[in-house]
Amino acid sequence: MAERFLPCRILQPVTSLERGYLKDNHFDTVCVIDGTQVPVELEACFSTHRAVDDAFDSEICCFKSDVIDCRVVYAPVGKLTDFDDVRRYAEVAGNALNRAIKAGAKQPLLILPSSKDFLEADLVAVLGALAKLYVPLQLREDVPAKKQRFAQIGFFHTDASKLAKIIKEAKAFESGRHVARDIGGGDPERMAPPRVDSYLDESVLDRNLITKTVISDEAILLKNYPLFAAVNRAAAVVPRHQGRLIFLEYTSNSPPKKTLILVGKGVTYDTGGADIKAGGVMAGMSRDKCGAAAVAGFMKVVEQMQPQGVHVIGVLCMVRNSVGEECYVSDEMITSRAGVRVRVGNTDAEGRMAMADALCHMKERIIAENMPDAHLFTIATLTGHAVLAVGNSSIVMDNGPARAAGHGLRLQEQGEKIGDPFEISILRKEDFDFHCGKCYGEDVLQANNLPSSRTVRGHQSPAAFMILSTGLDKHGLKSDRPIKYSHLDIAGSAGDIPDPPTGAPILALARTHLH
Repeated sequence: MAERFLPCRILQPVTSLERGYLKDNHFDTVCVIDGTQVPVELEACFSTHRAVDDAFDSEICCFKSDVIDCRVVYAPVGKLTDFDDVRRYAEVAGNALNRAIKAGAKQPLLILPSSKDFLEADLVAVLGALAKLYVPLQLREDVPAKKQRFAQIGFFHTDASKLAKIIKEAKAFESGRHVARDIGGGDPERMAPPRVDSYLDESVLDRNLITKTVISDEAILLKNYPLFAAVNRAAAVVPRHQGRLIFLEYTSNSPPKKTLILVGKGVTYDTGGADIKAGGVMAGMSRDKCGAAAVAGFMKVVEQMQPQGVHVIGVLCMVRNSVGEECYVSDEMITSRAGVRVRVGNTDAEGRMAMADALCHMKERIIAENMPDAHLFTIATLTGHAVLAVGNSSIVMDNGPARAAGHGLRLQEQGEKIGDPFEISILRKEDFDFHCGKCYGEDVLQANNLPSSRTVRGHQSPAAFMILSTGLDKHGLKSDRPIKYSHLDIAGSAGDIPDPPTGAPILALARTHLH
């Protein structure tokens, strides 16, 4: 089933680069990354080029090799500094394939690099290559002739057994990132909430492994998910924009020893609502669903890997933050599922509203079903402040139980290895004070009336809101039932138009929690 989500047919050659072998497998281009693992057939050729070109090991080039009777693209990594990371190999692999496409290649063979500093450089290079070959969903649907950029791709590695492992893991990861890119990158109509629901029914997830439950009834949403329903109110009057809560669940064949629950922000378009986005900042707001897209992609990885002893639930909070006569407004007082009275401060802070009640529901399930070693997550393109603070990395914020378990450090370590970097932010008392009710009868203030990028601790405090509005503040380290909770802000790492979505933080989460 993974093959449908791969950009082309993947072959796994491990032999030497003989002319006959290349011709038998129809490879028309050999792409070499770095200079540390050059096939013996090309060593003399590379030496000749170095002798006449001082830039040979610093700039990408393309030439014909008579020895193997094939086009060669050489993409050097160049000199790495103390501040480079393994993503450099993904970048170079993508550049190599871009150059191969420009040269007219249809069936390239990628020579994988090796690195003493970055042990996962070969896997990261494969993932970088596959990411570059992704074709957007709507182009695949509208112009089927362009659904693949290559007919097939092969990978060469000196270690045959390691290559097989790399390819297996890369297929699982890329299948998940493919789903995340489709949902996250689809335009506001193609991936409106009902169409995300239908997309997940089109053989995307194996129903024998992943069950799906959807809540769309407005009365049920209003009763059980009132904060979500407030955001959905304006969109609900347009049938094709009506919100959906989509629950995906995986249970392994063995008794669960670990429970992962991921709640994703799926705002299919964010106008800002009554606090409408002005000054041209509305463009790109179809990407505000990349948190939910990452949850769907992670569930695809779970389906492919089928980890034992793990129970995984994904919740996609799909809603459009529309503006109109039915939209929710600042100063409204709404009681959350947890019974917390929330005063709306800014309708453009809709992501936390969309996720909070589903997060509370999952907290209730953990307690009612006594789920073992449970860990709750929210994943969202939540704040502009996150982009200002850390650029294109993801941010993890742990509550007390998660921090005591060393979760953020483990997630950061695994993300660093595989090119899905995280920065750690610490939740402080000030974040909770910021959201405490300001008047009698008000438990929690949803937000101030400034953008997060102009608010002190603008990416940390929303996590405090979700803890307060869901009752998770009653499940800290000193409580009778501690529950681990981590908020992941991927506003900087999810990717912005015109680039495809990245699929962050699927790789880091999978490596941390599924291995």
